[in-house]
Amino acid sequence: MSDAATLPHAQLKPGVSLLGVVMLGAGTAIGVSVFSVLGPAAQVAGAGLLISVLLAALPMLVFALVYGFLSSVLPKSGASYEWPARFVHPLFGFLVAWLRILGSVGVVATLLAVLVNYLSMALPVAALPVKLAVLTAIFALNFAGVAVAARAQAALMAVLLASMALFMASGAPLVQAANLGHLTAAGWPAIAAAVPLMITLFLGIESATEIGEEVRDARRTIPRGIALAITLTALVYVAVAVVALGLLGPQRLAASKAPLLEAARIPLGALALPVIVGAAVFAVIKTLNSSVLIFSRYLFAMGRAGVLPAALGRVHPRRGTPHVALLVAYVAALAGLLLPSGLVFLLLAVNIPTMLKYMGSCLSAIRLVRLHPELHAQAALPLARRTVTLLGWLGVVAALTIIVVGLNADWRPYALVGAWGLVGLAYWFAARRPARTAA
Repeated sequence: MSDAATLPHAQLKPGVSLLGVVMLGAGTAIGVSVFSVLGPAAQVAGAGLLISVLLAALPMLVFALVYGFLSSVLPKSGASYEWPARFVHPLFGFLVAWLRILGSVGVVATLLAVLVNYLSMALPVAALPVKLAVLTAIFALNFAGVAVAARAQAALMAVLLASMALFMASGAPLVQAANLGHLTAAGWPAIAAAVPLMITLFLGIESATEIGEEVRDARRTIPRGIALAITLTALVYVAVAVVALGLLGPQRLAASKAPLLEAARIPLGALALPVIVGAAVFAVIKTLNSSVLIFSRYLFAMGRAGVLPAALGRVHPRRGTPHVALLVAYVAALAGLLLPSGLVFLLLAVNIPTMLKYMGSCLSAIRLVRLHPELHAQAALPLARRTVTLLGWLGVVAALTIIVVGLNADWRPYALVGAWGLVGLAYWFAARRPARTAA
C-alpha cells in the first residue's frame, strides 16, 4: 500500500463551532423522511405513531452516546474509518468504510431522486440537468472550505425550521383533540412495528463526528452538539407529528401520499404548496451537503492511512479541505446517477453500510474501554466502562437486527453490497502484496 505518512500534508482547519455541530447533526437527521414517513406509520400504528416516534429515538440515543463518548476521547475526521481500524482491526475498518462508499453514492442518488420528485410537484423539471446542477453546486460549496459548508448548513436548517414553525403555528389552533386520542388503539405490537419506519427520521444525528479534526475544542464540543442535535430533532418531529395527526386524524394521514402537504393545506390553503415543497427541497439540499462532507472525510482518512491511494489524504494548502477526496467523491456521486431509481432499493443499499458503520463504532467503544484504559481516562464525556460496554453491545444488536429485517424487503441491495465487499477484499489483499514482497 502507499505510505501516506511520507507525503507532506497541510492541516485540516478547525472551523466548525458548537452551532455548526448541532446544525450538521440535526440538519442531517431532519430531512426528507418527515415529509413521507408519517403516512405509512399511521397505516401501521394509527395515532400510536406518536409513541413510535419516541421509541424510535431510543436506539439512536444509544448510537449518539457511543459516538459522543468516542469523540470525547479521540475526535478524528473520517472517524467511522479511524475508530474501527484502530480499535477493532485495520481490515474491519477498511471494509466498513469501503462499503460506505457504495452507501454514500446511494445516499446522494436517493436524495437527488427525492429532490426531483418534490420539485415536479410545483413546476416541470428536467431530471438529469437538475441533478447535475445541484450536485455540482454542493461539491463546489464544499471545495470552498468546511466553515463555508457549515455556515450553508446552518442557513438551510434555519429556512427548514422556519417552514416547520409556520406549519405548526398555523396548524396548532386547528388541531382536533379527538384525532389525538386512543394512542394505543392499534395495539402495542402495531406501535412496535412502526418503529423501524420511524428510525429513518434520526439517521445521521452523529454526523459531526466525521469532521472531528475540523471542530473547535472537539472533545467537548461534539458530545454537547450531539446531545443538543438529538433533542432538537426529537422536539421537531414530535411537534410536527402532533399537528399533522391532529389536523388530519389517523385515517386521512394513513391514506395520504403527501401527508404534510395535505395537512398544511388546512391552515395555509394555497400557500401550503410552496411552503411544504420549498421545505422539502431545502431539506434535501441540506442533507446532500452534510452527506458530501461525510463522504469526502472518510475517503480522506483512508488515503491518509494509506489503505486507499495516498493522494486522497492531501489537504488544500490554502482552503484546508481534502480537495482530492472531494473530487473522487464527486466522480463517484456522478456514477451513482446510473443506479436503479427505486427508492426501496436505494434506501436498503444505504441502510446496510450505515448499520455496519454504527456496529463498527460500537465495537470500537467496547474495545477502547477494555484495552486502552489510559485513553478512557482522558474522555471528556466520563462514562463508566460498564456503561460504555452495555451501550456498545446494545448498539451492535440493534444494528444487526435492522440489517436482517430489511432482507425481507429486497434481496438485490444485499447482493450488490456483498459484491462490492468482495471487490474491497480483493483490493485490500492485492494492495498489501507489494508491501509483503518488499519486506
